[in-house]
Amino acid sequence: MRSRDKILAWEQLPEWRAALRARDQKLVVTNGCFDILHAGHVTYLETARSYGDALLIGLNSDESTRQLKGPSRPVNSQDDRALVLAALECVSAVCIFNEKTATRFLVAAQPDIYVKGGDYTLETLNPDERRAVESVGGKIILIPFVPGKSTTALLEKIARL
Repeated sequence: MRSRDKILAWEQLPEWRAALRARDQKLVVTNGCFDILHAGHVTYLETARSYGDALLIGLNSDESTRQLKGPSRPVNSQDDRALVLAALECVSAVCIFNEKTATRFLVAAQPDIYVKGGDYTLETLNPDERRAVESVGGKIILIPFVPGKSTTALLEKIARL
């Protein structure tokens, strides 16, 4: 499958999700900006994928990334970020969402498993996101970060060059 074919328009998400259910496949979902892909991201995504049959990434749009990370981000456009993520073997699909939080995306995706990085706890996870996952019987799994691997650290390193 071509990478571009793994990028779902928002309108395609319900049908894509229904097809997984029809095949009785377990859907793992995660989300984020994934601005400059690095080894920490790849490790995280491969681990996330190991929890189910398919991995869907909710990708923050350029506007929501600016809201979260500041006016100088993202470095890469949402279309470029989506394509790079879709090219990873462990990724089944990518869907861009416009909101600052993933709540609406999670309601549409209806994950069996929702994976978040180690900077979250169940208590610090957005309560609306948590409710969206739990309301469909989904389970939340927290995966530790790979030490020393972050987009912010990478950008700081580049700035020092």
